[in-house]
Amino acid sequence: MNNKQRPIIVIKKKGGHGGHHGGAWKVAYADFVTAMMALFIVLWLLSSSEKVKKAVAGYFNDPKGTGSQLGTTVSGTGEGETPSLIDKKIVELKEKLEKEIQANKQLQKLAKQIEITITAEGLRIELIEDKNGTFYQLGSARLSQNGQELLQLLATELKTLPNTLLIEGHTDAVQYSSDANYSNWELSADRANSARRLLQDDGVRANQVTQVRGYADQMPRNGKKPDDPSNRRITLLVSNTVQNALPTELKGGEVVQPEQSASPEKPEAK
Repeated sequence: MNNKQRPIIVIKKKGGHGGHHGGAWKVAYADFVTAMMALFIVLWLLSSSEKVKKAVAGYFNDPKGTGSQLGTTVSGTGEGETPSLIDKKIVELKEKLEKEIQANKQLQKLAKQIEITITAEGLRIELIEDKNGTFYQLGSARLSQNGQELLQLLATELKTLPNTLLIEGHTDAVQYSSDANYSNWELSADRANSARRLLQDDGVRANQVTQVRGYADQMPRNGKKPDDPSNRRITLLVSNTVQNALPTELKGGEVVQPEQSASPEKPEAK
């Protein structure tokens, strides 16, 4: 018998019911559930109190909760802020300070180095240095005449408010000196403290300043140029938060504290 080549037989099998057991419906169902959840959240917010709405808005403005730690990292002109979240006194203070600076011939020349903005946390006042030093003597925590005059003007207004204050010091990235015991960290903190002392000497209450911080060059104003002189600055934040124990009355711009808050007399130095 002649050997003949056997034919090749190909058997094709169709998968059973594949179209009926696919995953496309699961994606559509998940989208539907997500949309329903979003709808119910919106309906809940619309029926919530003003306090809850502010709390939710605060979370989305600062989801990590770092705003209270960094103080002045949130910047803005206030134009995009929700009016209900901004204290009217803060807005009035901004306008008044800008007018007083313009009315002062000496400070008017420095207007470009004084930046006043409204943030979600309150009023931010920045005193920005130039290459020759404006508000502080170069490489020193000693205030210049311009710095003293401006801080005295600020103290006149700030001491009449119940709002708390936060003061920050910042430097550029230029190494302060070869002395390892004194660096930009110490300089930034000392400058913030010298501002605090002058403000309190001119009437700002001791318990009104809640925090004094020195950041060295860790929070530059101009991140692309860490050595830029504009990174050297003092920041005052007039917080939206008010003190728990408010002054009972104001007389002629002077704060009269409750009697129970009076500090005991200090013994005379020998």
